[in-house]
Amino acid sequence: MKARIALLAFLAAWLPLAGQGSVPAEAGTITFSVGGGAVEFDFWEQLMRDFQAETGIDVELMRKPMDTGLHRQSLVVPLSTRKSDPDVFLMDVAWLAQFAASRWLTPLGPYLAKGGCGDRNAFFPHILALADTYEGNLVALPVFIDGGLLYYRTDLLRKYGLGGPPRTLDELLRYAQKVQKGERRTNPGFFAFVWQGAQYEGLICDFLEFAGSDGSFTVKDGSVSVDTPENRKALRFMHDLIHLHGVSPPNTYTEMKEEEVRRFFQGGNALFERNWPYAFALHEAEGSPVRGKTAIAPVPSFAPGRSVSTLGGWHVGISRFSDAKTESYRLLCFLTSYEVQKKMTLHLGWNPGRKDVYDDPDVLDRMPHFRNLRAVFENARPRPIVPYYTQLSEILQRHLNAALAGNSPPEEALATAQKQMQAIVSRYHRK
Repeated sequence: MKARIALLAFLAAWLPLAGQGSVPAEAGTITFSVGGGAVEFDFWEQLMRDFQAETGIDVELMRKPMDTGLHRQSLVVPLSTRKSDPDVFLMDVAWLAQFAASRWLTPLGPYLAKGGCGDRNAFFPHILALADTYEGNLVALPVFIDGGLLYYRTDLLRKYGLGGPPRTLDELLRYAQKVQKGERRTNPGFFAFVWQGAQYEGLICDFLEFAGSDGSFTVKDGSVSVDTPENRKALRFMHDLIHLHGVSPPNTYTEMKEEEVRRFFQGGNALFERNWPYAFALHEAEGSPVRGKTAIAPVPSFAPGRSVSTLGGWHVGISRFSDAKTESYRLLCFLTSYEVQKKMTLHLGWNPGRKDVYDDPDVLDRMPHFRNLRAVFENARPRPIVPYYTQLSEILQRHLNAALAGNSPPEEALATAQKQMQAIVSRYHRK
């Protein structure tokens, strides 16, 4: 049987109808929902041809919008109306709790108990426990994982006699001040440290990393905790990087997102950059001013050894309403196998969900920075896994950004945020 791979285009204007007007899959065919650009989709098409050749199972590939908000909505519509398609889909880690709490995901434990999906120990155990497990049930597996990193200019550290990357935030500040003072003699637009401070989800990720393992944003037993001494210290430090020390640009809280930060650093105008792993390949690309001059390290914390990386990435699950669960499970196992995870790494540059791929000789030969990535992901920590996370995030983003702008003292910003977030949590726990 030949593989049948159909491209379903989702335009924003049609999105409210997503899942209602799609062509149903034929009997014996499973549907797999993915996002991404042309390169990624071409890869998925070839991968599904490989899967069909190996298993005899047809796959209908459903293409979702690249924008994560639109992608999420295009899954929510069919799932909330109990459609059987898609059978298998990729989810941003931040969606997992909502999808699981809505009872849209098939518990994977019974299938894993039957074997055939490799060793669970091949995955990062804390990621399975903290992100992929809901109310004691494993509901997803990681396909691609992400985490915040500190990028630094090796040539500038050598130039100013500073040795290796900073181990603490105080050390980072000291390095930043020294290098910035020297570089501004020839480059007045040089700012030593760029990071994500605009009002969006990336600000939450940066905030949690500055706070380190001593800080936290938790929701437990009907209570939210974000207004803590450790978090106040982190937010004050972030504010001072801009307004007191001047080592981060004034537009940090108005414009700086991933790409703005990446371009600033790649232009040769910064010593340190907080960003995700995707930036490494771009920094090393032909023509990049920082090519051969960039390395990565964990984002420092106030105390040595207390570093945290905010977990991001994409996870695969099976719809509870799928009418082809056995075949869907075989696809899930295929996607998380060593061989396929290695292909994703080499062809797409993705960070595999399996930790054993980080030791693969071919991967290390092409991507030597993977030696350091695995250690970073060992300390990756997800944001709260609750179905109403987006509502909490919107509140916290607003107050964090107000503190960075100098419109609200950090202590007041966090106290107000916690009060407003607690109202959301209490409302859901009364239901």
